[in-house]
Amino acid sequence: MILVNTNYISGKELETLGLVKGSTVQSRNIGRDITQGFKQIVGGELKAYVEMMDTARALATKRMVDEAEAMGADAVIHIRYASATVMQAAAEVIAYGTAVKFK
Repeated sequence: MILVNTNYISGKELETLGLVKGSTVQSRNIGRDITQGFKQIVGGELKAYVEMMDTARALATKRMVDEAEAMGADAVIHIRYASATVMQAAAEVIAYGTAVKFK
């Protein structure tokens, strides 16, 4: 499966199959939230949240690819990511793009 954030794949003629997406909602445990709260006081990277968001993006991407494969796609073009806070210390991540088949 080819994944790109462009509207084309060089050298390929594409047939559009449709929109595909994958999403997840992730949260950290309360113990990690407390330690990250202390980190906010002194400054610096909140590594636990970086890891959480990396995991969420990977899972959302996998779910998007699974949906594209179920449609018979060869690639997903114009991939985008979005995130939103669902509740305190929980975030939704969505990956979406256009599933295409090579002609």
